[in-house]
Amino acid sequence: MNPANQTWLRREFLYGAGTTLGSIALSALLARETPAKTTATGPLSPKPGHFPARAKSCIFLLMEGGPSHIDTFDPKPKLHELHLQEFTRSGEDKSAMESGKRYFVESPFKFRKAGACGADMAENWQHLAEVADELCFYRGCQAESVNHPTALYHLNTGNRFGGDPAIGSWVTYGLGSENQDLPGFIVLPELAYPQGGAANWSNGFLPAHFQGTPLRPQGSPILDLQPPAGITREHQRENLDLLATLNRRHEEQYPWNDELGARVENYERAFRMQMQAPGIFDISSEDARTLDRYGVGAEPTDAFARRCLLARRLVERGVRFVQVYAGTWDSHDYIHRAHTALMKAVDRPLAALVQDLKQRGLLDETLLVWCGEFGRSPDNGVRGGVAYGRDHNAKAMTIWLAGGGVKAGHTVGATDELGAEAVEIVHPMRDLHVTLLRLLGLDDNRLTYFHGGRFKQLSQFGGKPIVELIA
Repeated sequence: MNPANQTWLRREFLYGAGTTLGSIALSALLARETPAKTTATGPLSPKPGHFPARAKSCIFLLMEGGPSHIDTFDPKPKLHELHLQEFTRSGEDKSAMESGKRYFVESPFKFRKAGACGADMAENWQHLAEVADELCFYRGCQAESVNHPTALYHLNTGNRFGGDPAIGSWVTYGLGSENQDLPGFIVLPELAYPQGGAANWSNGFLPAHFQGTPLRPQGSPILDLQPPAGITREHQRENLDLLATLNRRHEEQYPWNDELGARVENYERAFRMQMQAPGIFDISSEDARTLDRYGVGAEPTDAFARRCLLARRLVERGVRFVQVYAGTWDSHDYIHRAHTALMKAVDRPLAALVQDLKQRGLLDETLLVWCGEFGRSPDNGVRGGVAYGRDHNAKAMTIWLAGGGVKAGHTVGATDELGAEAVEIVHPMRDLHVTLLRLLGLDDNRLTYFHGGRFKQLSQFGGKPIVELIA
């Protein structure tokens, strides 16, 4: 045979050798490590978990920028005594503080005990306080980075450097989705994407079907939901059939490229979405009382209210994982002004989301998670005037959860008297990830994907559930 006619690439040869004994053994390992599929064949078809789930879906509420736990849910009276006294880290030489002196900063907010559970909440949380008994506050989690992009990657993917699958991708990989006409993992960002961009909801090394789908925050959530004038569904169907034939022919030549199969599936899903999505995205179909409860049409709640209400509508229709962004909470100065405005924008929608899910019988099967990428420090370099703020703090933060099998009306863990570091029931971020998967019926040690020569998982190298959070 003429060598010039040899067009096989190395990868094609390796793929063609897929019937060897070694590949059969590897396939068996992969099948054992991957959750068993149901009789449905689509990549997002529903799959059973590793054990009974407490939650069917998750709404992940990400307050980008790092909300201050000290000024929201973790009061520190000691800071009142130390306000504007010079701050020195343990073992730090004052003469080495070339960037200027730092001072303790008390919270500008008053706190109260909310609900029968007596949860600590800043008085700014007027509406969220009404559902305090539904919430589980966790003060023991610690991050690993004080840099916004790397901390967001760590929170979203388990890897500070990006490139790995987002938690929503892992969940849909393991469980599929109950609605095959919509993406299984949907992201509701603000007008500006979070730091680190779309890598925060990437499928990483998982097949392309599991990538998060961001919806536009203004105008139509998805462009071109309606076909052009004069184009019927029959025309679209014929075009898609032809396109699928061409794509599959191309796919046969490059069988290792999962993006080709995902492209075909996405075209088909987009076709089906034209029937379902307009009704789902049109929140004007909600009754006036519901819209008012969320704060739709009012300022400053309207934008976040719309995202929260849409999140409820999506999980109600079988979407597995919805991530909702709000920010930015990066208050290095003027924290009283900044956090007051931010809390006012999200307080009413958050409370309405909890109440709405409960009234519809969905709270028990929907896991809500509220957090930022890290907490804030008890000190700041600014002195004088009203410019007090806080720096980044990876060692202390407050996360709250609701529904989905968590301990409602509990506060778990604690930080020290200054709010500088978690000191009780302390767990790294990977244990939070493992806990969320557990509540959704997935075992992190069995939810793996073979990539780069080894089996990889969300926690990177294993973790343990935070049992104190689970009811």
